[in-house]
Amino acid sequence: MTIPLIKRYLIALDRYKFIGIGVFALITGGSGVVAIMPSPPSAVSYEGWGDLSVTTPQIFSQTGEQIKQVGTQGLTKENLLQENVIKATAIAVGGNPKEIIENVEWKSDKSGKDGEASIPSIIRVIYTDDDPEQAVKTVEVLMQKIIEQSRLINTGRLQAIIDSIETRSAEAEEELKQAQEELETFNRIEGAALALAEDNSLLAQISANQQQQRQLQQTLEGIESQMASLQRRLGLTADQAYTNSALSADPTIAGLRGQLQQIETQEELLKSQGYKDQHPNVQELQRQQRTYEAMLARRAAEVIQGNSGGEALTPPQIRADSSLDPARKQLADTLVSLSTQRDTLQDQLETTKRIGQELLQDYQQIPTRQLEQVRLQQQFQLKQNFYNTLQSKLIDAKAAEAETVSYLSVSQPPGVQKKGGKESTNPIVILAGGTFVGLVAAAGVILILAILDSKLYAAKEIQQLLAQHDVPVLAELPVVMSIDPDLGQTGILLKSSSPYLEVYERFRSKLCSGEHKSLKVVLIASTVKGEGKSTTAYNLAIASAHAGKRTLLIEADLRSPSQAHFHHVTPEPEAKTQPLPYYGSKSACIQLAPNIQNLYIVPSPGPQKQAAAILESREFQQLIRDARNRFDFVVIDSPALSLSNDTLLLEPLADGMVLVTRPGYSEKSILNLAAQELTETEPSPLLGAIINGADTSIPVNATEVEEDIELEYEDEDEDAFEDEELEEEQEEPIPTGATRS
Repeated sequence: MTIPLIKRYLIALDRYKFIGIGVFALITGGSGVVAIMPSPPSAVSYEGWGDLSVTTPQIFSQTGEQIKQVGTQGLTKENLLQENVIKATAIAVGGNPKEIIENVEWKSDKSGKDGEASIPSIIRVIYTDDDPEQAVKTVEVLMQKIIEQSRLINTGRLQAIIDSIETRSAEAEEELKQAQEELETFNRIEGAALALAEDNSLLAQISANQQQQRQLQQTLEGIESQMASLQRRLGLTADQAYTNSALSADPTIAGLRGQLQQIETQEELLKSQGYKDQHPNVQELQRQQRTYEAMLARRAAEVIQGNSGGEALTPPQIRADSSLDPARKQLADTLVSLSTQRDTLQDQLETTKRIGQELLQDYQQIPTRQLEQVRLQQQFQLKQNFYNTLQSKLIDAKAAEAETVSYLSVSQPPGVQKKGGKESTNPIVILAGGTFVGLVAAAGVILILAILDSKLYAAKEIQQLLAQHDVPVLAELPVVMSIDPDLGQTGILLKSSSPYLEVYERFRSKLCSGEHKSLKVVLIASTVKGEGKSTTAYNLAIASAHAGKRTLLIEADLRSPSQAHFHHVTPEPEAKTQPLPYYGSKSACIQLAPNIQNLYIVPSPGPQKQAAAILESREFQQLIRDARNRFDFVVIDSPALSLSNDTLLLEPLADGMVLVTRPGYSEKSILNLAAQELTETEPSPLLGAIINGADTSIPVNATEVEEDIELEYEDEDEDAFEDEELEEEQEEPIPTGATRS
């Protein structure tokens, strides 16, 4: 089997042979013109030369030593013969810079050992010119400019080092100042705390604070014990004792309480004498009692000022609370005093605890502060050292200014010598080289065109593309050659004795085996025209009919003429203008093929402008549903996927789809997109694919060979005959142009 790339190249060679011949002729002709052109006369030239030696002065500074090492290693043609040197030389000698750079040569010996940098000891500058004086003058000026260029390079390197150090020194000085400010700020804020930690003053303060807390706690416990004892003796809390003491000490309350006692005494006397509550004297006493009680309540509120717990005291409570005797009042005053003293000590204790917590926190943060101080000191010291280093390097670099000179000097003054002329090239060599280059270029152009061609020319290429999408290859079918005496050559099988029938029978058996045993309606589709879709559909239906299956072939490519005329079947005359009634009448559209038993054909009334509407019509879809019940096997020939969406309209009506491909016709991008879209659908309608027109040899019987020979000697007007049949489409819908797979 031919390698796909070689086959693609051979096909491209046949298609683009004239382009290859043109490229070959163009290159070969150009070489021939160059070969026959007369060679210029051999001219005598002169070679000026001079030697430069590498010398280095006494170096004392480190920077000067570094520049010396780099400068001696950089004595190369690329560094010294730069554009400014060439231009300056051209101006000095009155020459052309382009000619100088073309005619100058550079030779140097290498004194470095293996693995070490090579440093030349002698550099020879050579310049070729027709004038010996011009050659010597150019070499002399070149040597001077090269020496000056070496000095400029070394000076430039030194100046770059000085500029870099000065720039970095300014940055380092700024960083040093910032580090110094950070250290001073830290010492100013945290220095006192760190000093206390160093002389243990902070520990003494913490110890004194804790001792003070214990003393305050002991004093509080003693006061609370005294208060508890007084509260048990009085039966009052501290707040109640304060209220009773305040009320008892107020003279106004004492006077009002005496008035109330007198009124109550008078009222008791009147009632004992038989006076009722309705008596004016009794009512007057009651009114006075209410007035004094109101006055008593107001005065009590003024005295205690909200110390009663938020509730207003009633007159009886006020009179009871304000009746302390001197002894109990003294105890109550003592209890109130102790309560006040206790509150004061509690506030002092809380303050002491807070101060103690702050002292403990300060003590706990001492290690962190000490580490931060050490870090800032180290950072300051590092930046100080770095700044000092830069300053010392800057001093060293400025000292190297006096040591930075050119490391080249003239060891041999310029001289001149005669140089022979240039020999001409043999025309035969030029012509042979041009012929070889022309052949290579022509082959390369054809190879590029073959690679850029998007068509798939080998069955292996199609197999690889289908394998990327997991599409199985059901069969590789050969090119079919059948001859109808009246209609000419076609790819459709016409005889039951055809040797191609066995190939399509194997394809049919594989298609209807395995998990597809119940397959009844199959849709034949292709991506582009010319892949043999209709031929495959017809031959599959013919193979099914020969296998004893009642088979129906439906031509659903309504955008193309019918191919049924090869089996002497034609659609009804009115079918082209009235397609829906045509499909609605099963007796009119379904016709028996006269030459093949069990084969029925529904010929296409195409081409139709409203093909999609017809395929979506109720009549056409009912035809396929009835065919599923009436026939054992139904084959639907659909249009190409790249031309319309008719195949996608037919897909739901079928049990599966077979994709037809053909080397030399299938487009890689279109086939790849179609396979991707069909396999991504769940469930996938694609049963597999076939490769039409494969390199498969099929024996042909003697009758077919004779028919093929006769076909070769047919009248040359056969193409005109086919064109006339296409023009007669309106009268007889039997177009030619059968598809060959």
